[in-house]
Amino acid sequence: MSHNIYIYILVMAGVTYLIRLLPLTLIRKEIKNNYIKSFLYYVPFVTLAVMTFPAILDATANRWAALGGFIVAVLLAFRGQSLFKVSLLACLSVFVIELII
Repeated sequence: MSHNIYIYILVMAGVTYLIRLLPLTLIRKEIKNNYIKSFLYYVPFVTLAVMTFPAILDATANRWAALGGFIVAVLLAFRGQSLFKVSLLACLSVFVIELII
């Protein structure tokens, strides 16, 4: 079975273009529904989290160390700590957990 890579690239380009073009052409008025506005506000954050979380668990030699670093980072972030402090203490916790295990 012969596969033409250019057809695949063309289909992917068309789908990507349509995903970006359809909201611009179909939604011309301002969105007034608060539920939809809040949903659209959080979509980029959720997408980033969904793409990042598996990478966090596979970034270290031990999955438990990665999970410990993730928990430390989440707790510090919820407490309002700076990004530098969150990343530094998460890395430090991964290092300590890997030393112990």
